[in-house]
Amino acid sequence: MSWTSREAPKKSPYAQQVETEMLATLEPLGRGGRLWIAALLAVCGFALFAYITQLVNGLRVTGMRDYVSWGLYMTNFVFFIGISHAGTLISAILRVTHAEWRRPITRMAEVITVLVLFFGVGNVLLDLGRPDRALNVILHPQFRSPLLWDVSSISVYLTASTFYLFLPLIPDIAILRDRTTGWRHTLYARLALGWRGTPQQKHRLERAIGVMAIVVIPIAVSVHTVVSWVFGMTIQPMWHSSIFGPYFVVGAIFSGIAAIITAMVIVRKVYSLEEYLTPVHFGNLGKLLLVMACLWLYFTFAEHLTAWYAQEPNEIAVFNAKLFGKFAPLFWTMFVTCFVVPFAILCNPRTRTIKGTLIASISVNIGMWLERFTIVVPSLSNPRAPLHTFLYIPSWVEWSLMAGCFAAFALLYMGFTKLFPIISIWELQEESPVSSFQFPVSSSQVPVHKGPVPSGAYSLGTGPLYGDR
Repeated sequence: MSWTSREAPKKSPYAQQVETEMLATLEPLGRGGRLWIAALLAVCGFALFAYITQLVNGLRVTGMRDYVSWGLYMTNFVFFIGISHAGTLISAILRVTHAEWRRPITRMAEVITVLVLFFGVGNVLLDLGRPDRALNVILHPQFRSPLLWDVSSISVYLTASTFYLFLPLIPDIAILRDRTTGWRHTLYARLALGWRGTPQQKHRLERAIGVMAIVVIPIAVSVHTVVSWVFGMTIQPMWHSSIFGPYFVVGAIFSGIAAIITAMVIVRKVYSLEEYLTPVHFGNLGKLLLVMACLWLYFTFAEHLTAWYAQEPNEIAVFNAKLFGKFAPLFWTMFVTCFVVPFAILCNPRTRTIKGTLIASISVNIGMWLERFTIVVPSLSNPRAPLHTFLYIPSWVEWSLMAGCFAAFALLYMGFTKLFPIISIWELQEESPVSSFQFPVSSSQVPVHKGPVPSGAYSLGTGPLYGDR
């Protein structure tokens, strides 16, 4: 891809370097990238075949029955909605608190939010034998139903998150408009909304972003609270709990941070962005992940302690099935992956490296999916009626559609990175090339430079102001 030079206001060497290196990420994929796309498309194609099989034959091709009517699809729904907190909530909090180190990571987090919301809603449609009946929630609303609350909150959340992603994109889209030709120039010209970078436009944009950052925080919290009420408002054993709201929100933020870290490592490696996504960013997100692991342990302990202490027969049946019965392997694997592994890695500064935080994040992603599964299935597998318990085993159709969701998400995320810079150019250009790297360390650890600024000051590499990393 060739870039024109129509933009041309005078820029500092640092700003020019940022722009050049971010635009390089939009270059066409190489052979390896095309092979990945082919593999992901193959997975999506097989998932489409599985869905057609389900549409033709009904839900009997799944492992769900009358007694276990929620399974893998609802597990994925809660999981994807939880990951959506990766972007909007975490990015908004970091922006409101003026955490300068957030600048390279906010956009990749915000993209995760918008994309996974579609897959969360999509899994609800997969769970319906008649997807057309989903319209009944709107055509024949029951205002006392948590399902209607869920639809309303997710719709508002998706709308707010899309605006929150688009607003900071506008200056970068204008850069692309001025550096491209053909269909790309036409697309970017329409999306740039006449942006010229005047002081008035910058002031309005920053004000709008600030307002949206404040607005999306309560919306994001409300979304996963309402998702928890879909379970908590029933009288199913170990669902009817007043702690489910904050428990789900903490779990969502926990899995969201893990998703950001995993995405950062992949983007950093694929696009050679080591100079922008540094150990500082992974270290700080690792600390946040450690805090959330401790909070998750507290809520998990509190939730299960009250069920055990009360010894209510229906509750204790589900409790025993989860901790000591047929779901015990999943439950204790969840405990190890959600707490033991991340805590052991992240509490030690020597292992809180990029590799360490990646291992911890993958572990948390696995554990949080298992947590959603052990919330959804055990309660339905242990009915109140004096009948035998039921065994739910997901079918190949359910596993195929789950794989298709993850593959489609990866494709869409990759597509976004080829249309727009995955790291905000204008936000990096506005920050000091030094400031974002100094805040995590004490003054005694930073060499004080006196005299004129050296020629390497604008390099994001191992210049005199940074030292070797």
